[in-house]
Amino acid sequence: MGMRRVMAGRDFDFHRQVVVMAVVNRTRDSFFDRGRTFAHEHAVDAAVAAWHAGAEWVDIGGVPFSPDAEPVDAAQEYERVVPVVAELASRTQAVISVDTWRASVAEAALDAGAHVINDTSGLFDPELAPVVAEKDAHLICTHSLAAPRQHLYRPTYGDVVDEVRASLEELVARAIDAGIDAERLFLDPGPDLNKNTTQTLELCRRFSEICDLGFPTLVAVSNKDFVGEALGRPKAERGPGSLASAVWCVSQGGRILRMHDAASAVDAARMCEAILGWREPEYLRHNM
Repeated sequence: MGMRRVMAGRDFDFHRQVVVMAVVNRTRDSFFDRGRTFAHEHAVDAAVAAWHAGAEWVDIGGVPFSPDAEPVDAAQEYERVVPVVAELASRTQAVISVDTWRASVAEAALDAGAHVINDTSGLFDPELAPVVAEKDAHLICTHSLAAPRQHLYRPTYGDVVDEVRASLEELVARAIDAGIDAERLFLDPGPDLNKNTTQTLELCRRFSEICDLGFPTLVAVSNKDFVGEALGRPKAERGPGSLASAVWCVSQGGRILRMHDAASAVDAARMCEAILGWREPEYLRHNM
């Protein structure tokens, strides 16, 4: 598999590029935003602002991941997500992904201008991959054990990294069997998704073993509970720990940073690229 992708009419070379994916949730009780971008205009404004801050990718979600949050049916999810996708596609050149597990919502979002489906359910809906294939779109394959919006208490693994890696390989095979080209796939090992903090820290520590599968890999660590528990910080104070986790995972091969604070993440991504020798400094003055 290659690490190059063409999305939104632009070339991305994930051998030498770190991309920031901004998170925009149209939910009343989302994990982090707590409804800040629930209103349509607030969601669009946040997405456009992230684009102008340097986030080349925006991820739109309409359903909270937590089983304890409000239930959202397919019609409600459509109304929350598709109009935002359409407006964002008309106002920016951002790569647009939609965080959904429903094939019907995915199809409508792709028709409205989305480029990627970010399925955090591990292909729970058997119709999702065929829809992505039919639309020649891209798919993020995510490790997750429970059905959408269902609790999985006290998850156990023999070796969490080995099991996540094997599960992702199986998801890739299923996606390819459904007709999706391997060059249109991304991986997300799912930090915190059906994993406790110790397991997620191990997954981050050995992130390279996931990246070694040869697909551009998401780093979805922003403000998650493993950061809070590792540092003893509430959600509002997890920014520095999130950036540290993201930068570590970049050093291990991660290439797409899914972050709530897009502006800070863009600086972190550009600094990683500069240190790695993938981009030139903006200017040279010191000791010159």
